[in-house]
Amino acid sequence: MKSFVAAGTLAMTVTLGLAAPAAQAQTGGALLDLTLYGQLERWLGAGPLDLRNIYTREFGNNSRDFHAAADGAGMTFTLAQVSNDLGDSWIVGGYNPQSWSSTDGWHETPYDWQRTAFIFNYTDATVWRQVMSDNILPSRGLRQTYNEPNHGPTFGAGSDLFFNDRLNAAFSWQVSYGGGEEGISIIDGSRGGQLFRVDALEVYSISLVPEPGQYAMLAAGLGLLGWSAWRRRERKTVPLRRPLRHHP
Repeated sequence: MKSFVAAGTLAMTVTLGLAAPAAQAQTGGALLDLTLYGQLERWLGAGPLDLRNIYTREFGNNSRDFHAAADGAGMTFTLAQVSNDLGDSWIVGGYNPQSWSSTDGWHETPYDWQRTAFIFNYTDATVWRQVMSDNILPSRGLRQTYNEPNHGPTFGAGSDLFFNDRLNAAFSWQVSYGGGEEGISIIDGSRGGQLFRVDALEVYSISLVPEPGQYAMLAAGLGLLGWSAWRRRERKTVPLRRPLRHHP
């Protein structure tokens, strides 16, 4: 049995029963396929997405490798395949609307309009969003992510979804996401802080794909800017003509 303190700064200590092995190279194909892509697109609700892989865990990687790839990359999805000693497996992850960082500590979101992050269990088709300020504890959803070099992707104050420094173990204890009862694992619904083995871990940057109408507006705008620039150049290059003098 191991003792584990979630997110480093938290006062909660839980007992964990699974000793996670050293991280291995990811086997098989990428976790992201068209079906998962479509589900992420619907959960985000921002229209068509361009998702680009910026990090895939490799043998010997640790949290600093994750941060080197993901810090400053803007909006991201974290995807992970995790499993237990019984051989059960889940795909879980989270949406982070802010860039990951190695130095920021907690990314806090005091206003509801900032609380747009979510975590999910794709295997069970369930999503948990940040708790809003109308909760009985208004600050419950305050902490969106935790950003520190010795932590992998870490969501919420539970931590609601946490990957350790070796990127080989995952943990879930709901607090900041979901709005229901605290202390539930989004992975298997258990209580008591079960640790899960990480079989694969990927991070994808997110860009919004303009709709066809937006493409047309963009093209028209670029055309107008090009025409304006051409007109300015033409005015600068027209030679000045001296007025003709009339001799008496």
